[in-house]
Amino acid sequence: MAKPTGLVLLNMGGPDSLAAVKPFLYNLFSDRELIRLPAGALLQKPFARLIAHFRSKKVRLNYQMIGGSSPLRMWTEKQAQGIAERLDPKVRPYVAMRYWAPRAEETLAQMRRDGIEEAVVLSMYPHYTGATTGSSVNDFKRAAAKIHPQLRYRIIEQWYDWPGYLDALANRIREGLERYHELMRDNVQILFSAHALPQSFIDRGDPYQTHVEATVKGVMARVGDNPWHLGFQSRSGPVQWMEPDTVEVLDRLAAEGHGAVLMVPVSFVSDHIETLQEIDEEYAQHAYAKGINEFSRAPSLNDNPDFLDALAALVRQTGAP
Repeated sequence: MAKPTGLVLLNMGGPDSLAAVKPFLYNLFSDRELIRLPAGALLQKPFARLIAHFRSKKVRLNYQMIGGSSPLRMWTEKQAQGIAERLDPKVRPYVAMRYWAPRAEETLAQMRRDGIEEAVVLSMYPHYTGATTGSSVNDFKRAAAKIHPQLRYRIIEQWYDWPGYLDALANRIREGLERYHELMRDNVQILFSAHALPQSFIDRGDPYQTHVEATVKGVMARVGDNPWHLGFQSRSGPVQWMEPDTVEVLDRLAAEGHGAVLMVPVSFVSDHIETLQEIDEEYAQHAYAKGINEFSRAPSLNDNPDFLDALAALVRQTGAP
């Protein structure tokens, strides 16, 4: 009987309760591959503890608005299951989260118990950056060497221009545009929003911005002639960030008299705090206050069949079942 093959999806993770918000933030700010606090490596964890303490109250309120926890693990598990089902009966799905359960060590221990000796590891960040993909991949490699050194695995680190992914994202935009009256649909401003990085990441050669821009152009080649824009969201802290800020783009569109905007979260492949709270609540309220009367968000990819088909084809291309 053929031995099972593992399929591991890497993602950021999110707090599974309001009580988990502070320790989740501590894990996040402790990662020097994601955030390099200025005091140096020795003081990273003490500063992370301090920042988590002061930010946790506001962040808990944000999670309260979306039900008290992050849905990221749920969606990632659904995606892993759906991709595995499209591959082969002997493929077993797993998820490994960077900053919350299940962490890579826990997942690898389970894979070892399950007799998994070979696996494909898929980053759920389509666009490569050392801050997310790089950190998650390095975390998995360290855990594998420690917990399951016999495991043979292949890693898919980026898929920003994978045709099936672009097709699925274009389909979500078409679904979003269907919410607008057909007489105004051609004039709806499509605003892609990706998670921002400190500009220093881009300046040192990180390909993230180039990857995001390539995705947007590939998607719009499929969607058609609608006017489109790109902004970067979730900026915080006193450093120079990638530009333009998504809020600044909204302000410009409002000042130009555009009354209809469709937001498209482009660096997120499933719903979580940045889509459900930041876009659906904060940005929606901001847009209405600025005079944009028709504001909505394109559906997230989540476990849509076309998206899972695309990722299954991507995994299969690596030689997996």
